Amino acid sequence: MTDKKKLIWVYVISVIFIALNIFLIIKEFYWLSLLPIVLIIVLLFFFSLDKVIYFIAFATPLAFTLRDYDARISLSLPTEPLLFAVLLLFILKLIFERKYDMKVLKHPVTISILFYLVWIVITSITSEIPLVSFKFFMARLWFIIPFYFVAIILFKKINSIRIVSWLYVIPLCIVIFYATYRLYLWAFDEQAAHWVMDPFYNDHTAYGAAIALFVPVFFGFVIDKHYNRTQNLFAGILLVILLGGLYFSYSRAAWVSVVVAVLVGFLMYFRVKFRWIFLLITAMVIAFFYFQNEILWKLEKNKQDSSADFVKHVESISNISSDASNLERLNRWQSALRMFHQRPFWGWGPGTYQFIYAPFQQSKDKTIISTNAGDKGTAHSEYIGPLAESGIIGMFSVFAIVIAISYTAIKLYRKAKNPEVKLLSLIYFLGLVTYFVHGAMNNFLDTDKASVPFWAFAASIVALDIYHNKPVIEAPDEKGDK
Repeated sequence: MTDKKKLIWVYVISVIFIALNIFLIIKEFYWLSLLPIVLIIVLLFFFSLDKVIYFIAFATPLAFTLRDYDARISLSLPTEPLLFAVLLLFILKLIFERKYDMKVLKHPVTISILFYLVWIVITSITSEIPLVSFKFFMARLWFIIPFYFVAIILFKKINSIRIVSWLYVIPLCIVIFYATYRLYLWAFDEQAAHWVMDPFYNDHTAYGAAIALFVPVFFGFVIDKHYNRTQNLFAGILLVILLGGLYFSYSRAAWVSVVVAVLVGFLMYFRVKFRWIFLLITAMVIAFFYFQNEILWKLEKNKQDSSADFVKHVESISNISSDASNLERLNRWQSALRMFHQRPFWGWGPGTYQFIYAPFQQSKDKTIISTNAGDKGTAHSEYIGPLAESGIIGMFSVFAIVIAISYTAIKLYRKAKNPEVKLLSLIYFLGLVTYFVHGAMNNFLDTDKASVPFWAFAASIVALDIYHNKPVIEAPDEKGDK
């Protein structure tokens, strides 16, 4: 076909598409307008998958959730369909090409993740509600495959690690402006802070957790010597926005997580020996059990409820006598532990807690926000939830991921000769530390909002360890010396 005939066909198809689209719009059918976007995305999947990963990272903070309670379906648009498509493409490439970087597969973090996924499959077979558990497994796959296994290959280019963070945070800052403006209209009322980020984040705790993840990262970008002053300044502006969003999220767990990350950062920067850290943690645990009656008595005397006042809101963190949020969290944990005692090895099945925990509640633990139907969500813990759903090995598999990431990041930071690798390994690990802490009190890895940055951060650390942990070779001077 000649170039002239090709051009004629382009014009003919374009005219037909425009005419048909106008006709359908008149008939109030608008979906055909999305066809060009769909075609572009399909082409990107096959010819430029990195752009799809970038787009998903950018779209995640702005995605909204479509729910069908009768069908028990919850879908984040447009991200989860795209994540599922990346998962399918990855599987097809494995089937036909039969290759993947063995250095990634043999890495301790990857081994821990594979162990975690295998145990989910096993306990899905033994699940009380297998359909729910296998849906849970598929959701885990479409988060982990794109933003861990695919992202690691993308992160062979070290700048791609930074790009994903920028692409997530810029729209996140848009959400922060949106939520803060709505909060301003409500006179910064603490109760309004629970929902002003809707429809982008389902509540203030998930919103705060997402912001906390990026606070250490953008602090690192502010001092990153690989950026020029303009880039450092822009990172500083975004950091200020993130800190403002963190404060006005009124998420106590997010605040605590950032404080812990700062403390961990100091310990790593000053190279405090691991044995001293271990001894300190052991001493704190022993002290807690030795003085537990006195500690619980002191906590029960705290009557400070959550408040818009910063100091009072911080004080309410330890209120286990009247703060409904804290008491309900304890109710969920107690229910999860009772579920674990009945099925300590296999658990009740991944993702099933929210459908099963109701009869495990006891009247003494219930709060004003508890329901007899037990239809208020999950176990509020990334560690206790798997204990109830997948047994003792399920909880261990989660801890294995935390330990593997922590060991890799700390070793990398201490031994890296390349200053860039040293900085990036530190800030991405501290970002993950915020979620490790947050995970003790909430669980959001079943959502794209938290899973996309969490697994991308894990992939960043592994990619830095495998592909970029090499000493910088200085250029020779004019005399040929280094």
